[in-house]
Amino acid sequence: MAIQQLPEPLINQIAAGEVVERPASVVKELVENSLDAGATRVEVDIEQGGRRLIRVRDDGCGMGVDDLPLAVARHATSKIGSLDDLERVASLGFRGEALPSMASVASLRVVSATAEDTHGRALEPDGSVVPAAHPRGTTVEVRDLFHNVPARRRFLRTDRTELGHIERMLRRLALARTDVAFRLRHNARELFDWRAASTEAEREQRLAALFGEAFIEHALAIEHTGAGLGLRGWIAQPTFARAQADMQAFYVNGRAIRDRMVTHAIRQGYGDTLYHGRHPAFVLYLTVDPSEVDVNVHPTKDEIRFRDSRSVHDFLRRTVREALARTRSEAVEAEEPPPPRPAAPLAGAARAQTPAAGGASESTRAPRQQHFGLTPRASMAAYAALAPARQETIREPPSPAPANAEGGEEMPPLGFARAQIHDVYILAENAAGLVVVDMHAAHERVTYERLKRDRAAGPVRAQPLLVPEALAVRTADADIAEAHQQHFRALGFEIDRTGPEALTIRQVPALLIEADTGALVRDVLADLGEHGSSERVEAAFDELLSTMACHASVRAGRRLTLEEMNALLRAIEATPRSDQCNHGRPTWIQLGMADLDRLFLRGR
Repeated sequence: MAIQQLPEPLINQIAAGEVVERPASVVKELVENSLDAGATRVEVDIEQGGRRLIRVRDDGCGMGVDDLPLAVARHATSKIGSLDDLERVASLGFRGEALPSMASVASLRVVSATAEDTHGRALEPDGSVVPAAHPRGTTVEVRDLFHNVPARRRFLRTDRTELGHIERMLRRLALARTDVAFRLRHNARELFDWRAASTEAEREQRLAALFGEAFIEHALAIEHTGAGLGLRGWIAQPTFARAQADMQAFYVNGRAIRDRMVTHAIRQGYGDTLYHGRHPAFVLYLTVDPSEVDVNVHPTKDEIRFRDSRSVHDFLRRTVREALARTRSEAVEAEEPPPPRPAAPLAGAARAQTPAAGGASESTRAPRQQHFGLTPRASMAAYAALAPARQETIREPPSPAPANAEGGEEMPPLGFARAQIHDVYILAENAAGLVVVDMHAAHERVTYERLKRDRAAGPVRAQPLLVPEALAVRTADADIAEAHQQHFRALGFEIDRTGPEALTIRQVPALLIEADTGALVRDVLADLGEHGSSERVEAAFDELLSTMACHASVRAGRRLTLEEMNALLRAIEATPRSDQCNHGRPTWIQLGMADLDRLFLRGR
């Protein structure tokens, strides 16, 4: 065929294939237009899962009579006017393709009015503009979606499935803009009506409505700025990790996005606190200079590109890691009544924002020594030094001490040990009630963090290979290895490029002498190529130290003295990330007096 100019209707239908995938895509584009118009309330009405009707009404600024015909013209927009505007897009929409694409595959009617108008005007499906009653704002009706594209209509799922996609889309938008009220009705039945949130408590209510109360109870609040970036929101404690990545919401300058680099950075921030195969839950808002983000990557605008992705990756990883490092026990005011449940809404948030406590006192701090190469027996000897040694084993719990003191001391966050159950769990009494500690999991985290601290205190010890290892790689990977030689040396590796697609490993970290260094180097090169940085070697170090900590920690079945139990409690309080062990399991739980009363039906 000879080259020919495509007709305008066909051009719009091709564009619709990119922008309008299903009814949820229509809702997304229309609601984003409402938010860009400054709406404080958005109402969405759906019929038959969006097949028959999608109506979006807002109280935004509205459109004048001259703007209505242009609203359905391709590449007509009020949001950008030059290349400079495109490079600093601050609005959710900017392409000017949404409404014309919808009009090409459905019956489209737009009614709008501005604050200065005495009455509204309607743009009818035939293109005519007629007077219509309407308050300030805009209403867009999309009827009979894909009525003229039967092949696309056959790809739609059941009404329930399409409605589910619409609900999830609105939930993402409602999390992005908690200051806006949202209402959704399907077949004249109201599904939700969320009021605008103006206070922190109301924002937490919106979050609870969308992610559930359980997320709130396990949430840690984050608010951090640095290097021109700002991050705020909530991350769930590692013990709330999910089997699926279904509780993850990330926003860049108010735009909901899905980005592998972001997910990778946040997961690395969780590091050694996640249970194997689990996914973190989070709602995070990143603010960045619009000129540092390219939002003109994909028609649906779900994907973006950072101009300096490495710095963003490092910022996210570091911020999440530091927040989780502060997950340790906190003191409970004895004068306050005990909470009605183990964790009040966002109890972890205050904990995450509290500066990390300093080290333990001199009487409880572990002796500074090199732990590498210690046998379990020697490590247990180091652990026993946490408290005055006692030869006899206490098999009967002592008589209760005053609730706020033991030996004249104030009540610490995890309280004082009262008993040991089946030589596995420690029972302690604190100001809030009862604390149950898994002694092996807790001591494993304490030992692991101490090993990591000792390793970081000095340079990495390297071991030259008697027989250098040859490694065949791609040319691109060889280039990366050559460009990052200093990075590898800092980790204890010595890697030379010996050919266009050949590397030679001459030296490795002493701790990883038994590891598959070839596979590890390949993984590091893959990370450097995709993300510009890699935590693979550090992860390998941590995995080895975690194994050492597990073998060197006190085991279930060992009877501890009271002094040893209390020494372990004090060590937990002074250890970062002590709320969970190296494998993501909880190390201790709190049962408040209200929980105990509820178990025994007291006050009923």
